[in-house]
Parts: sequence; C-alpha cells; structure tokens
Amino acid sequence: MKINFQILIIVLIMTLSRSVFSQETWTLDECVSYALEHNLQLNDFKYDTESNRETYRQSFRDLLPRIRGVADYSIRFGRSIDPNDNSISNTQFFSNNYSLESSVDIFQGFQKLNTIKASKLIYRATQEEALQQKYLLAFRVMEAFYDIQFFEGALIIAKEQEGISQTNYDLVKKKIELGLMAGADLYEAESLLLTDKLSVTQTSNQLVAAKLTLIQEMNLEDMTDINLEIEIREQLKDTETKEMSSDSIYYKAKSFIPIIKAGKLRNQAAKKQLAVERGNLYPFLSVFGGYGTGYYETITDSLGVTLPLRDQFKDNTFQFIGASLTIPISGGWSSRSRIKQQKIARLRTQNNLDIQKQELLQTIQDLVQEYNALQVEYKQTVKNVEAQNLTFSVAQRRYEKGLINAITLFTAKNLFATAQNQSLQIRLRAEVNKSTLDFYRGLPVFNIKRP
Repeated sequence: MKINFQILIIVLIMTLSRSVFSQETWTLDECVSYALEHNLQLNDFKYDTESNRETYRQSFRDLLPRIRGVADYSIRFGRSIDPNDNSISNTQFFSNNYSLESSVDIFQGFQKLNTIKASKLIYRATQEEALQQKYLLAFRVMEAFYDIQFFEGALIIAKEQEGISQTNYDLVKKKIELGLMAGADLYEAESLLLTDKLSVTQTSNQLVAAKLTLIQEMNLEDMTDINLEIEIREQLKDTETKEMSSDSIYYKAKSFIPIIKAGKLRNQAAKKQLAVERGNLYPFLSVFGGYGTGYYETITDSLGVTLPLRDQFKDNTFQFIGASLTIPISGGWSSRSRIKQQKIARLRTQNNLDIQKQELLQTIQDLVQEYNALQVEYKQTVKNVEAQNLTFSVAQRRYEKGLINAITLFTAKNLFATAQNQSLQIRLRAEVNKSTLDFYRGLPVFNIKRP
C-alpha cells in the first residue's frame, strides 16, 4: 500500500511538471528573439546580403592577374601552312600546342577600383536593409503581443459582465418564484445574459485569432496556443507624459534608422557606378606574357622520321611578352548612353532617399501627435471608468429594488464595459506608441545587434 502511494506521488509530480512545461510563458523579448531566428522571410534578405558580400570579395580578386592554360590538338587536310617553317603543305598532318598565358590590366579608367567601392557600398546597404526587416518584424511581433494583451483584458471585462447578468438572472428568477416579479422580466434578464455570453464568445474568438497572428509571425510549429508573460500597468508613469519634439526625434532617427542609412549607401554606390561607366571612355592598357611549346608531325630528322615528343617539347619552347592599348573611338554611342542611364539611376536613388526621409519625418510627426493625444485621452478614460462604475453601481441597486427595468440596467452596464475597454485600449496604444518613439529616439527597445 505504501509503494502504491509513492508511485501515485511520482505520477502526480510528472503530470504537474508536464503541465507547467506546456504552459510556458513568453515575454516580449523572447517572442521577438524567437521570431528573428525562425522567421523564413528574413532568409531572403540574409541571402541577398551573402550574395553581395561575395560580389564585394570578388571585386578585389578581379585585380589579380588572369592566368590560363591552353592545350590543343588539330589535324590539317589539303593545302595548309606548315607551322614548323610556314611552308605550303599538301599532306595531312597533326600538331599539338601547349601554353601557359597570363595578363593583367594596368589602367582601365579606374573601373575596377570604383567597382570595389560600389560593391562595398551595396553590400553595406543590403546589411542595413536586412536589419530594417528585422526591426519591422519586431514591431509586428510587438503589435501582435499587445493585441493579445488587449483581448485578454477585454475577455476579463466581458466575463465580469456575464457574471453580473447571470447574478441578475438568478435574482429575477428567484423573485418570480416568490411572486415578486412578472414572468416577462425573466425574458429580459435572459436576453441580456445571452447577449453577454455572445460577447464572451466573440472576444474569445478574437483572442484566439490574435494568438494565431503572433504564432505565425514567430513561425512556431505545432502550436495553436501561446501564453504570454504580461506586466499590467494600470496607470501611465509620470515620466511618460513629458513633451516630445518631432524635429529632435527626427534628427536623431535619421542618423541610425537602417532604411535611411541603406538609402545613403545606395546613393553613394550609384555615384561610383557612374564613375565605372565613365571609365569606358578612357584607353585600356594591359600587359601579357606566356610560355609554351608544341609537337608537330611535320618536324622530321634527316631520315624523314618525325622527331619524338620529348625532343620537340624541349626544342619548340617559346616565350612571349607584350602590352596592349585599346582606345575606344566609337561604339554606336553606347558608352555615352550608359553614362546617361547611370546618371538617371543616381538621381533615382537620391529621390528614393528623399522619399524615405520624408516618410520618416511624417511617421514621427504622427507618432508624436498620437502620443500627446493619448496622454490626454487616457486620463479622461480613467475618469470615465470611475464615473460609469459609480453610475452602474447605483443602477444595479435600483434594479435590485425594482425601481428601474432591465433595459435601463443594461444600458448602464454596457456603458461601463465600453468605458473599461476604451481605457484598456488607449493604455495599450500608449505603450506601443511610447515604445515606438523610444526606438526612434535611439533607446534599446529591441535586443537586435547591428551588423
């Protein structure tokens, strides 16, 4: 019997452990970190960064000499030139040639140096763009996180309203049994109870949908529910109600926001790419050299026997060295056309940068305006909740005494619930707004490292 009791204790401990593990709670930082690690959309930007990094590395390798080995085997028929002595031959013969050749560009209108600078700038721009996508994902996760918090709070409010309606329904039912109220009053109380039950169901469905949104953003597999560790703050801190200037936040933000930095880098890269295209107008100078040998069937000794391969490889060796100067004269005006196209591309990158700066300023202005409005609205909603709570409490007592009907009570109760939801919604909006402004002010909102 004692052994069975010990086994029962062990089973209960294991069951509770599994229950606690299955009810793991997630903080906002944990949700963001998991999403950054597992979100598949970020992989495309990571691959772009890796591709541009390899392009940047290759631009350095392009400065190295080009080396190639050449080997050929040919059979000549009919009238042809003998490669041995350049005489005319009418017999069929074959030959082999082997060489090792190298060339290096000395001057190419600084194209390769400008290409290195352009590819480096593009590589850094893709790094910033990848970082921007991480921040956007973090904000989506934060928004989904606070949506869950709102619907969880709204569900608590809805259940409280349902509980009140259930209590009133039981009270009316008891009074009818005592003959103190008419049967029609029970129908009104039941209607209000069913309305509140429907509100609970709808809010529960909205909470499930909000959790699904967060699960999808985080790419959590084999999970349909998630429990969050949420710090509920009933009042906004006094330090959060200070005035904010959109201009000062903008000047701070544009110095580190990744999309702005990426725009600047792409604009600088476009200038270097323009210099690359202009390099096509300059002469090209390169030097080259090589070492080779060959085997020819027509090379014979005094007896007319073809010399062996070993002797010919030794006797037919040759070396060469030279320089090449290419002067562009006319190419159908294609070089000038590419220069004009690249000028347009540079102007486009500058315009895109100006658009991004304008959008950033407008976003910050909207956030600051919303911030100031939410501070005032939240204080008013707190007072409204207190007033509606008092009104509802009075209505509830009057209803219990039979001084008002169920419709009047429902109106007061509904206004109280609406005030609670508005206060909760504005408070959470204020928290999201504050976190967003803190991000633009350069404060560490998310634990995301710069490349």
